[in-house]
Amino acid sequence: MAIKEYDVFVIGTGTAGKSVAYDCAAEGMKVAIADNREFGGTCANRGCDPKKVLVGVTEALHLSENLKEKGIVSVPKIDWAVLQQFKSTFTDAVPAATERDLKEAGIEMYHQSPKFLDENTLSVEGKTVKAKKIVIATGQKPMELKIPGREHLRISDDFLNLEELPESIVFVGAGYIGMEFAHIAACCGAKVTVIEFGDRPLSPFEADIVSHLTKASDELGITFIFNAKVSEVEKLQKNYRVSFQINGKTDSVDTRMVFNTAGRVPSIDELDLENGNVAFEDNGISVNEFLQNTTNKNVYACGDVSASGSLPLTPTSSQEARIVSLNIRKGNTTKMDFPPVPSVVFTIPQVASIGLTEDEAKKEGYNITIEYKSVPKWFNAKRINENVYAYKTIVDKDRNLILGAHIIASEAGEMINLFVLAMCGKLTTENLKAMIFAYPTWGNDIKGMV
Repeated sequence: MAIKEYDVFVIGTGTAGKSVAYDCAAEGMKVAIADNREFGGTCANRGCDPKKVLVGVTEALHLSENLKEKGIVSVPKIDWAVLQQFKSTFTDAVPAATERDLKEAGIEMYHQSPKFLDENTLSVEGKTVKAKKIVIATGQKPMELKIPGREHLRISDDFLNLEELPESIVFVGAGYIGMEFAHIAACCGAKVTVIEFGDRPLSPFEADIVSHLTKASDELGITFIFNAKVSEVEKLQKNYRVSFQINGKTDSVDTRMVFNTAGRVPSIDELDLENGNVAFEDNGISVNEFLQNTTNKNVYACGDVSASGSLPLTPTSSQEARIVSLNIRKGNTTKMDFPPVPSVVFTIPQVASIGLTEDEAKKEGYNITIEYKSVPKWFNAKRINENVYAYKTIVDKDRNLILGAHIIASEAGEMINLFVLAMCGKLTTENLKAMIFAYPTWGNDIKGMV
């Protein structure tokens, strides 16, 4: 059988992989793309997008509860099955639409994870293919917990596709995914327990802001077990027993379902990277400033699978794809140089962050001004009867520039985008205060935060 040859072979059909493939095909290159799952990637099929649909209903419920007896007569009930049907209207069409668009762009498709045979050769679907450039954009997958009974642990995909919400759920891990799902489940009526190895949720985020979220989670009915190492999951007659250790002592909690939300790892173990002389590390494919592999110069990596140091987020995946695309088409002309990147956790309320935390700013030796306040009496929180609203900003005293902003609020995700503009534009706090924003809006509040 003849060996097929391509200019570019992309592994992964998510945000990053698709972008590179489309760009290269539009340039007249012969391009192929492969995926061992449904086409379209994590975000659109089983990540950010479907999650945000579920979050939308819980936000409406939370607002109704806040305004009960303030004009709202009764709080609505959530129909989980109908909510899942609505979510499916966003996800069901993604794989077929992705394949249609790739075909129209002249991109050949393979439905399997390729394996490297050498630096430029792959084995896929029983065929041998060669490519001048290979792009790895396989994203991340849930980290396996190597404990007895791990086969009973479900993952984020399973939660997003639950036909019925169980009476009780344990989430193992209090990162982004664990916290967002815990809030969705608790708002929708499940008894939720979160078991976390550390001493608080969301360890990369500003501790003072997260403390408000922990309290809000408690009030929502979420039980936290901190500094706990899960040691075993046992199947009972109807429930599961999750055993964990704290300070050498073993305890347990019984629940209807257990989800592994302990984190994600690069999805690279099926690629046989050693055969392709492709260097990799714990955080993913090793890359230089051009997002080119450090040992195989024919390979590039972008998105969550690259060990570029950027946050594993859809917007950074798009940015990395742009860099890889330019470097493949134009030669290595574009270096990775990321602007400040915001992060949002879509809990109730939202937590948003950009830039340095207080501890990071101090470690880097900045001369800083810290402003940290809880402001539930500010108008925007008061008008919706929301009692959780706080912020912390870190400003460089010498230049009067914002180094970091951290918010917990109903609209923190939108507010943080204004801090992106301020930080990328290197606006001083005086510049920001001199602007006129629409009032009364959440965005206008950021002028009072610096």
